[in-house]
Amino acid sequence: NAVLSIILWVLSQVQLQESGPSLVKPSQTLSLTCTVSGFSLTSYAVGWVRQAPGKALEWVGGISSGGSTGYNPALKSRLSITRDTSKSQVSLSLSSVTTEDMALYYCARDTVRGSQCGNPDKNLPT
Repeated sequence: NAVLSIILWVLSQVQLQESGPSLVKPSQTLSLTCTVSGFSLTSYAVGWVRQAPGKALEWVGGISSGGSTGYNPALKSRLSITRDTSKSQVSLSLSSVTTEDMALYYCARDTVRGSQCGNPDKNLPT
């Protein structure tokens, strides 16, 4: 019980908060920011996923603890993910949005320290 309590306390210190416009019109650029606390961006990868109405979660892309990026191939030409370690922020920019991009966007931290940012779609719930 003590170990579980410690784990739950540690997890409660990890927070990620998305911010950005609630609505973007077709052909515009979607810009979102994920501000993190409780961990360092140089220690953990942070990724973006999205969920369109009635559809499963879809991996968008991410940035590793070392700063390398990985993108969903279908979005790669329109997508940019960057970070500002001094502000503990990860930013997403998706240009020329269409109705296909209408979804809820979430940022998430990897569970493994020092991890990469490959496509985890096979592990996402259906």
